[in-house]
Amino acid sequence: MNETLAPERATRPAPPAARTITEHIVEVISDSGEGAQRCGQSLAAIAARMGNGIWTTEIIPAEIQPPARSVAGASGIRIRIGSERVSNGGDQTQLVVAFNEQVLIGRVQAGELEPGATILLESMWREHRDPAVVRSYLETVEALRKDGYVVHEVPLEQRCKELVSDPRKGKNMFVLGLLCNLYGLDPQLAREQIARIFGKKDEKVIQSNVALYEAGAAWGEAHLDFKYRIPAQKSKVPQIVINGNTAIALGVMASGMDICAMYPITPATSASHYLSEVFEKVGGLVHQAEDEIAACAFAVGASYAGKCAVTITSGPGYSLKQEVLGLAVMAEIPLVVVNVQRGGPSTGQPTKVEQGDLPAAVFGSHGDAPKVVIAPCCIEDCFYSVITARKIAETFGMVVVVLSDASLSTAQQPFPRPEFSEDWLAPPVDQTPVPPGAKPYDWDPVTGLSRRFQPGRPGGMHTLTGLAHDRASKVAYDPKINEEGLRARSLKLAALQKTLKAPTVFGGNDGDMLLVGWGSTMGAIEEAVTRLRAEGLAVSSMHLRFIQPMPSGIGPILKRFRHVMTIEGNWSDKVEDELIDADNRRYSALAMMLRSRFLVDIDCWSEARGQPIKPGDICRVVRNALTRKGQSS
Repeated sequence: MNETLAPERATRPAPPAARTITEHIVEVISDSGEGAQRCGQSLAAIAARMGNGIWTTEIIPAEIQPPARSVAGASGIRIRIGSERVSNGGDQTQLVVAFNEQVLIGRVQAGELEPGATILLESMWREHRDPAVVRSYLETVEALRKDGYVVHEVPLEQRCKELVSDPRKGKNMFVLGLLCNLYGLDPQLAREQIARIFGKKDEKVIQSNVALYEAGAAWGEAHLDFKYRIPAQKSKVPQIVINGNTAIALGVMASGMDICAMYPITPATSASHYLSEVFEKVGGLVHQAEDEIAACAFAVGASYAGKCAVTITSGPGYSLKQEVLGLAVMAEIPLVVVNVQRGGPSTGQPTKVEQGDLPAAVFGSHGDAPKVVIAPCCIEDCFYSVITARKIAETFGMVVVVLSDASLSTAQQPFPRPEFSEDWLAPPVDQTPVPPGAKPYDWDPVTGLSRRFQPGRPGGMHTLTGLAHDRASKVAYDPKINEEGLRARSLKLAALQKTLKAPTVFGGNDGDMLLVGWGSTMGAIEEAVTRLRAEGLAVSSMHLRFIQPMPSGIGPILKRFRHVMTIEGNWSDKVEDELIDADNRRYSALAMMLRSRFLVDIDCWSEARGQPIKPGDICRVVRNALTRKGQSS
């Protein structure tokens, strides 16, 4: 249906029958500040409460406040709604609501819209006072229709003006109503969601937004000739719907840590902000330091005082923390560091996803400074990874890095509501007297572990130092003593590694191709494997949560497959580039680590485009790789 006139002139006598589908991907995009993300988050929450699987991906411009009506300024959200569990953002968008044509152009140019996608476009620009704006709008609509997109013009501004004085603050709820009607979502759940959003506001505000929602639903019912129904199945266990940063914050509280030291940095800040709102209620404290270095130093000092602290940051902040992290390693002070990765280097792409910090997490610091590195793979895993990190940090007296990323930080996904366990919590601070003759670094010859001396313990006084030291914590430059300390700190990784189970293989236990990933790519990789195996291809996958140390059993798994390829969101040289050959190619981060450790010829495919990797792209790459390798064998 390609209307040339405003769609209210072509009302339908009867509503269309809903078409049943298994999933759909919808985007809401606007200029910054118009509430598109709140609209999409609300839509996802309503669908999740109905029992649908959902995954959201926020679309955030690089600039804090980009110019209005700019191609690069698209701000919004993608929502994937499914009849079953959804593990990633999927492929291209099938329906998009755009508040102006310029932000829409940006999404089209980025290749994010499916050919023939349905577009619901704000029509106010047809009658704008600036002829250049009118011309741009009309030309864009014509070009989109010529390219095969189905464009419906929607009078958002006009309809919202009838209900509120500032339509810019009402369009998002009008669109929520339109989309809820379009997808057959429960109106009562929608009203409850609106009341939850505006619960701290005056009752008049809630009623005003409900009226906007109902107006949007009524407009969609009267003017759109299509509807969808995505079957839902209520979960048998209580579910929560949160994003990765909130899951990390909840994990901090559940772990028993009670100090978070931070400095604001995108995209990690919202985790600390959530903690600052609720942490005091459970006895915790959020300390905002004057810079990243001070935040890390504060956390190390708090951990030295007896328990374990966390510092939350992103890539540039993690770089600044390196010297203090080295102190924590040398002094064997437990510390959890959450790094919500973003595009780099330098300031890079603050709002875009990338998995570029793995080498820094594993190898960062001068000298040998072994750290544990854990990479959560989904929203639920963000919660449990922090609990695990605290336990490891205190048990082994180590720095534990939790590598999340910008995709997980803002994505929402339902998962079973965690049931609290006393086992999650840290034990009380040990203030019993230190046994006579005990030393603060009395390293075990097998595991490298030593008894922890908390300040205040009778008989435990010693000088803490970042210098090379002996078992009594006395500065020592003796070659043998220096090597003894290095050996003990390295043995801790080996001791932890002996406790880890081999990762499971998704798909068959052997075959033509094994895909290996880490972090937020798991959902896309496993969906791609499912599609490829349905085509008859012998493809499987393995996902690593522990990257340092790596679990036992990985080597034999790699050797059961004819070919191995890592899928990552960081840089690797492209073999088709003229200068690149086998001698100079730079591999992606995990591929490089696996090649050096297991001496297996591991290929890699990676993207660093600032967008989550799509399962369809993985399928295409694997098909091409198998064809190429089959021809060369």
